[in-house]
This record gives sequence, C-alpha cells and structure tokens, in this order.
Amino acid sequence: MIIGLIGKVVKKEPTVVWLNVNGVIYEVFVSLNCSSKIISDEVKFEITEVIREDAHNLYGFLDTNEKKLFDTVIKINGVGPKVGLAICSTFTPTSFAQIITNHDVNMLKRVPGIGPKGASRILVELSGFVVDGLESGEDSNINLEASLALESLGFKKDLITTVLKTCTSTTTSELVREALRKLQK
Repeated sequence: MIIGLIGKVVKKEPTVVWLNVNGVIYEVFVSLNCSSKIISDEVKFEITEVIREDAHNLYGFLDTNEKKLFDTVIKINGVGPKVGLAICSTFTPTSFAQIITNHDVNMLKRVPGIGPKGASRILVELSGFVVDGLESGEDSNINLEASLALESLGFKKDLITTVLKTCTSTTTSELVREALRKLQK
C-alpha cells in the first residue's frame, strides 16, 4: 500500500498532478485547495490509495487534516472518491468541521454531486468529526468520546448530538452521566 510519495511535479492540472518519483511517474488526484498550495517542483504527498475492480487511483494531500476529511467521507455509503475530492475542494477541513457541528445542510448541498439526501446522510454519519490542531479540540474529543460511548449503549446519533449540546460537564465520564440522565427523561 502506498501511503506517501515524494517527487518532482512533471505536469499539474487543477485536480491532477503527475509526480516523478525516481523515474516512475504517478498520476495523483488532488483537491483544488491542495493544488493551489503546490508552489514548488518538489512535493511530498500523503496518499490515500483506492483500488477498485477497474482502477487503481492515488489521492494526494499536503495537509493531514484534509486527508483525514477525505478518508472519513469516502467511508460513507454513497460517497465515493470523486465526491470526497469535491468536498475537499469546496471546504477546508476546519470549515467542514464547523458545517458538521452546525448541521448546515444548505452548505453541504453546494458541493457538486451532493443532494439533500446525501447532505443529510453525511451530517448524521459525521456528527463527531474532529479536526486535529484546533484550540477547541479537547472539548471536541470529550464530546466525541461521550458520543461513541452513548452510541454503544444503543442511542441514535442525532439524539446524542442534540443532548450533548445541552450538557456542561468537562470530563468524558461526567458528560456521559449527564447525557444519560437527560436521555432517560
């Protein structure tokens, strides 16, 4: 499995880069955001390799959070690599995390290839999406851990998200207890 490539850019288009790695040229698909950040000939990509029956594609990322976003959304039923790249091209990982937090269906529908049903499915599936390196990351991690704990107890994601927004506890265990009290009402 290919997890990274370092090489020289031979050809660059808005969503495709040809990368020469020691004499072997790889076709790497990139988002528009990633493509705009490529300013030198030497590039180091983090790679997601997608192997299908009819294709063997490489998707490259300069930003770890963008790769995490892509890897997360392509796991959702009905969201493939093309739509994943469209999401990465439309939003930064931070703005996408904010859209998920705010449950903003209209912003998600702006992505080519995502309709109302797809946007709703993405919001439900990614209710705990966290971007690394944000100042509020600790609170998000506590909420994510509490959400996963409550899901394992059989509660639905949308109900958990609604209840966790009303909770004020600062540790995971306290947050789970508080949410359980509210969910049992």
